Amino acid sequence: MGILNCTPDSFSDGGHWHDVDHAVDGALAMIEAGATVIDIGGESTRPGAVRVPAQSQLDRVLPVIEGIRAQSNTPITIDTTLASVAEAALDVGADAINDVAAGLEDSDMLALASRRDCGIVLMHRLGPPDTDHYSDAYEAPPAYADVVGEVRSWLEVRAQAALEAGVHNASICIDPGLGFGKSVAQNWSLIAASDQFVATGLPVLGAASRKSFIGAVTCEPNPAARDAASAAVAAMQHAGGVRLFRVHDVTVHAAALASLDDAGIASTSGAQEG
Repeated sequence: MGILNCTPDSFSDGGHWHDVDHAVDGALAMIEAGATVIDIGGESTRPGAVRVPAQSQLDRVLPVIEGIRAQSNTPITIDTTLASVAEAALDVGADAINDVAAGLEDSDMLALASRRDCGIVLMHRLGPPDTDHYSDAYEAPPAYADVVGEVRSWLEVRAQAALEAGVHNASICIDPGLGFGKSVAQNWSLIAASDQFVATGLPVLGAASRKSFIGAVTCEPNPAARDAASAAVAAMQHAGGVRLFRVHDVTVHAAALASLDDAGIASTSGAQEG
């Protein structure tokens, strides 16, 4: 899943894909490099980000979706917490929703996914971006008695809510929300327990790319210089059975993950289907 942030303030590529033509070309390059999904967002979800109204998100993402769709049938996900943005994106060619609020910020989101019979990614977080901190910047770590068990249970509850709203089981993907309301150590605990999320039977999204908890252990302050380490984290998640990855550098990740698949390296718990 290639990341295409059509924003001026994302933590790694803010402003890079702000021009529509450049963003479309970037998406096509990601597809050529091996991306099988393009994830497009018009609002940064980095800690401390200022919230962006629906119309501004639409102005940023709709022309890009239309431009990609005119040249490619590759699936597109719309990264938003607002149902109105998601629906407009679906109308112009997006295929699924990536909601970092798991349907809790907009009560119409799960009903929309049901009505449009589309896929939806449900991510765990403790709060919206403007109340969050980078993983390496907490004065005290977020309070979890058992971060793995609590995040998994929370995601199962949100998946059940989606089912009750009419979303098909095969249309639901879960994301443990690495970097969202977790300390550095808590993120690594979630990565080590990837198999426990795969064991839910739902597809799991691995979304570690370039995040601050990687920089904390590699001593690399520049997010764009964390791609090799990000691919190593993806390999760890792959060993736990994860098979869907949201990444900035498609070339690096596609090569790393393909080498694992070519070598026949499988998880101890069995790779997820989907």
